[in-house]
Amino acid sequence: MIYFDNSATTQTDPSVVATYVKVTEEVFGNPSSLHHLGDHADGLLQQSRKQVASIMGVEPKEIFFTSGGTEGDNWAIKGTAIEKGKYGKHLITSSVEHPAVKESMAQLEKQGFEVTYLSVNREGIISLEELKEALRSDTILVSIMAVNNEVGSIQPIAEIGEILKAYPKVHFHVDAVQAIGKIKLDLSASSRVDLATFSAHKFHGPKGIGFMYIRQGKKIAPLLSGGGQEFGRRSGTENLAGIVAMSKALRLLYTDALVKQQKQREIKEYLSAGLEKYSKVSVFSSPTGAPHILCFALRGIRGEVFVHAMEKVGIYISTTSACSSRSQTSSSTLSAMHVPENLATSAVRVSLTDTNTLAEAKQFLVEFAKLEEQFRDIH
Repeated sequence: MIYFDNSATTQTDPSVVATYVKVTEEVFGNPSSLHHLGDHADGLLQQSRKQVASIMGVEPKEIFFTSGGTEGDNWAIKGTAIEKGKYGKHLITSSVEHPAVKESMAQLEKQGFEVTYLSVNREGIISLEELKEALRSDTILVSIMAVNNEVGSIQPIAEIGEILKAYPKVHFHVDAVQAIGKIKLDLSASSRVDLATFSAHKFHGPKGIGFMYIRQGKKIAPLLSGGGQEFGRRSGTENLAGIVAMSKALRLLYTDALVKQQKQREIKEYLSAGLEKYSKVSVFSSPTGAPHILCFALRGIRGEVFVHAMEKVGIYISTTSACSSRSQTSSSTLSAMHVPENLATSAVRVSLTDTNTLAEAKQFLVEFAKLEEQFRDIH
């Protein structure tokens, strides 16, 4: 089996699974309980928070544990709207965001908020000039993803931050789910990023656990109210086993991170070079994009047909975003990049992780050549 669908989810690292099981079996106390079992659980919780914060270069009180990327995006956007709605009702995002962002924005539009959707160029990147023109006195939030989940385009987060330094009252949210461990992420005071969203199952951690960075002093309303966990901002008994396992996965992710990134980039470049030899192949991912995502199309063959054909030979890829792949609709990201509809419906995504190898890429191209010939004969 060759697994090239890592942007949908990664295989949980065996040592992370072992950590999860160990904590589940041995540290079963509620971190909010007053007895020693609760104290033990809370100690492990705070230890994990410190480890995540240290790796990300922030303070422990700026890390909040969530259920994953979708909750984080919803909380950042709706929490800002609830908290700051009395000061303004204008939000800015891009036309190529994850559904968790787009649908949150759409929901707020029904509540009377106004959303500006920034266009992108043919590489899927926003215009900084368009952002400058979109900012208004009643703007309360700018939400831009760091790395696009479908084509891997990298947005100019640092440059956006520089622009927003002139707008200190505007919250800046970054969906960093596809960026963590793949590109440099700066959450320091100079970066101007106020809110950032992360999900463990994208870096060999468990599903159902993630974390948010919320810069100290920035206020967003809680979406979950109740027992006052997570400093009163995200109630609900903590998923301790998931949190501890995620912190371990994060530590493993950043061990030799640059070496891992370079390995993935070399595989991506090898695949791209091999695919571009075919006249009916269009590659949508930029060479300067994220090292792990390669989106392309074999013209005339619908994406889902190609995905299942690859599956039959033991290779697993996807049709762009996993969150919308079953709908069998064309990619909204490719549409925003001005890719024609008939070509966008043929798009598929190969997404890598540090455990993938060049040998797997070579085998992929061997099987691709066979399928391309079969489809050519059919047509």
